Amino acid sequence: MVQINLPENSKVQKGKYYKDKTGSKNIRKVNVYRWDPSSSEKPRIDTYEVDMDNCPSKVLDVLNKIKNEIDPSIAYRRSCAHGVCGSCAMNMDGKNGLACTKAHAEIKGDINIYPLPHLKVLKDLIGDLSTLYKQYESVQPWLKTSKKTDKENIQSKEDRSKLDGLYECIMCACCSTACPSYWWNGDKYLGPAVLLQAYRWIIDSRDEDRKERLRKVADELKLYRCHTIMNCTNACPKGLNPAKAIAEIKKMLAASNI
Repeated sequence: MVQINLPENSKVQKGKYYKDKTGSKNIRKVNVYRWDPSSSEKPRIDTYEVDMDNCPSKVLDVLNKIKNEIDPSIAYRRSCAHGVCGSCAMNMDGKNGLACTKAHAEIKGDINIYPLPHLKVLKDLIGDLSTLYKQYESVQPWLKTSKKTDKENIQSKEDRSKLDGLYECIMCACCSTACPSYWWNGDKYLGPAVLLQAYRWIIDSRDEDRKERLRKVADELKLYRCHTIMNCTNACPKGLNPAKAIAEIKKMLAASNI
């Protein structure tokens, strides 16, 4: 049996406790992972008592309230607040998701918030997505055609409909960071988010580089580290199915001479 000994400074400590100062009777405890790379302190969990009577419905609203009214030092990503940009992806109540679409009422008991798993933490709830973006760039996520024209590149309704369930991906990384195979082989395995994007361009009827796209992902580590665990599909906040996209790529390769 493999034994893994974690370094002492990797163990998360009990952090600060911020008591409510409003006198509200509708209080919830919010436990947030904290770590500052500029400090020598170990990672910790800070606990905040939050007045829910004056807090909108989403977990992002809870974090904004903490930052604006209790502790301005807390760091996390946010932007559109409408489930479109993917910036506020994090782990809430043990499951990856978007803080702007996750209702805090769905969480029973204390609200526990952590950064996305597997990623290097830059600060608090902010994970390092640089590897994911490099992998995304490697599949060349743009239309590749040989002819230059001023006319519209027409696509039939039927071919356009094949992209449904793919183009909606916002690259939030919820799926890839929920995947154990990506945890183990994140530097080689492209992961569900990037492979779904690869499939989106592979099946685009307007693209002229399908064979080369398939060849680029036809690798035992880039593609075949997927073991159909299905965590990716369960974690996707947009309701997409990365596992199916990966299976379709495998089927296309099996039917080809690549």
